[in-house]
Amino acid sequence: MMKYSLGALVAAGVLAGGFATSASAADLGGNCCADLEERIAELEATTARKGNRKVSLTISGWVGQQVTWWDDGGQSNVYVTDLGTTLASHVMFTGQAQIMPGWTAGYVLHLEAMGSDSLTTSQGIADGPSVLTISGGGATNSVGTLQSFWFIKSDQLGKISVGKQSQASDNTAILVDGSGSLVPANWVPFDFFSFFVRQKNGQLTNLNWAGTGTWGDVNGLPTNSVRYDSPTFAGFSVSASWGEDDFWDVAARYAGEWNSVKVSLAAAYSQTSNAVTNAYFPTGNTLQAPDSEYFQIGAYVEHVPTGLFAYGAYGHLGFGDSYGADDRSNNTWYGKLGIRKRLNPLGHTVFYGEYEHIENRNGGTIGTNLADGPSVDLFDYDRSSARLWGLGVVQEVDAAAMSLWLKYRNIDASFKGVEAVGDVEGGLSTDNFQEVTFGALINF
Repeated sequence: MMKYSLGALVAAGVLAGGFATSASAADLGGNCCADLEERIAELEATTARKGNRKVSLTISGWVGQQVTWWDDGGQSNVYVTDLGTTLASHVMFTGQAQIMPGWTAGYVLHLEAMGSDSLTTSQGIADGPSVLTISGGGATNSVGTLQSFWFIKSDQLGKISVGKQSQASDNTAILVDGSGSLVPANWVPFDFFSFFVRQKNGQLTNLNWAGTGTWGDVNGLPTNSVRYDSPTFAGFSVSASWGEDDFWDVAARYAGEWNSVKVSLAAAYSQTSNAVTNAYFPTGNTLQAPDSEYFQIGAYVEHVPTGLFAYGAYGHLGFGDSYGADDRSNNTWYGKLGIRKRLNPLGHTVFYGEYEHIENRNGGTIGTNLADGPSVDLFDYDRSSARLWGLGVVQEVDAAAMSLWLKYRNIDASFKGVEAVGDVEGGLSTDNFQEVTFGALINF
């Protein structure tokens, strides 16, 4: 998520070189040229070659993997997965060239390499296919294009970007989190998105945890779009973008510090009229439902001397006329408290606790007793909600540009206005989903 500048967790690596010889001005012996040639060869072996002499090239990225033990109340297992599409291992090629003083042109080519997408793993799928390939009509794990765009930037007027990229509202509420715990703890259900909800009686339902309500970052994937970003004035900046068939959004951001207190704030509004294309991506390559609007806001505050921090986010998804006369809506609340301190020579240690509540006011139908085959039991419900709470610790390793984390999460769901369909008897009660995850991310 770069797309993502992931706070303190994600650093861009710049390949640069310089050389010096140990020979003094008076030492011009026969070994000087050999030493110089050896040093040049070493630099050539470790430095990316430019395509030309005018446009720069920088290669950066990270590799992230995690081990997760999960328990859905009736089954448990241990999976090794990536961090989920947009957070998974990737490599980014960026560069720019000066057109004239104050004006530059550049590019971003961002490739994501997926081995097992945590967004698509479930009780029956240990190695989930990449949602990037699903959205393209396949179902494999491979290298996919997350972003590919060019831009023209003016120091005074701002930047215009064209191509596949993060739109203005992509991860707006998430990216203000500067605690260093953004990757393991945010409001997107990366680790349990496709797991199916299990009943108290042990039977799986046909509803996965992503369907229990509206989780955060509804508009969370890059789009083919045109985007504008303003320069930053006194910590403030604005962005806007338009995407094909049809989507538009606006966002505003602020970052500053007063009396040793860091403050970051961001809000965004997006609207789409896209048509449904498939189950994973209702609007093609975004998660926002067609004929809907989404508002999100996030804020982060940290007292630098003590390391105490607080982060919160709110999201509201509203639906248009095509869904009926009532303006049904879904809401998401997320909060995180913790402390960020340098307790050892490795780097900062982050302790945190998190809480999230989501709701689905649209209602729906849930199938149960799936083991019986096609003759499943059906229940209608008026609304549903889910609640998540968790604890975790992150250890930053500055010398390796690395972060390691250990976390625990507990998720539960509830359904209101449940009515049986047909001859089904009884109510609908579900089990909690739990996970313990150890993971790491290393930048390059």
